[in-house]
Amino acid sequence: MTTFVIPSAAPTVLAVSGGGQFPVRRIFCVGQNYADHAREMGGDPDRAPPFFFTKPTDAVISSDKVPFAPATNRLDYEGELVVCLASGGADIPVEKANDLIYGYAVGCDLTRRDLQAEAKKAGRPWDMAKGFDASAAIGSVVAAAKIGHPAKGAITLAVNGAEKQKGDLDQMIWSIPEIIATLSNFVTLAAGDLIFTGTPAGVGPLAKGDTVDIAVAGIGTHSFTLI
Repeated sequence: MTTFVIPSAAPTVLAVSGGGQFPVRRIFCVGQNYADHAREMGGDPDRAPPFFFTKPTDAVISSDKVPFAPATNRLDYEGELVVCLASGGADIPVEKANDLIYGYAVGCDLTRRDLQAEAKKAGRPWDMAKGFDASAAIGSVVAAAKIGHPAKGAITLAVNGAEKQKGDLDQMIWSIPEIIATLSNFVTLAAGDLIFTGTPAGVGPLAKGDTVDIAVAGIGTHSFTLI
């Protein structure tokens, strides 16, 4: 029997629609995967190779109350479709990528935009802009066995009832199978890994007390209030 010298952290889990829990292993995020968002962030909307950043596992929060991040003057929302892997591997062929997927969830990549801008200007890592506590707001996981693998459908985000983001999954520069295949060239993927697949244009700031409502067609909705 293993004896830990300090208390062991509780596993991070997401509720699964219909029952059960999905254990989270790692969180990967695709940057600027919608052309209109790439443009608004000053990026290149052409089909350049995707780039990735990460969030720590304990960035996950599924509560309807999300604490407003400290050390920022601009906390931005980014509504996204999240892929939840049931298995993994390295150098996955595109045509085999969907076989790795357990299901999908609705998520929000919360971003300290001011810190990100400073990091970009200085050529420094984005970690404190993207990987802080409660920066990955995620709803329930819906099994692909029930809904299939969505390649199109509306993705929207509203703040206090006012629509801020509206796009379609078919506007992704890199499809979900392509994302998985490319990412597996850099790391060996595994069961429990999450992949945030990018956000449409319209990202913007949040304030304490704001309520965020995100919807992805065929997947569902997720809502939370910043406290």
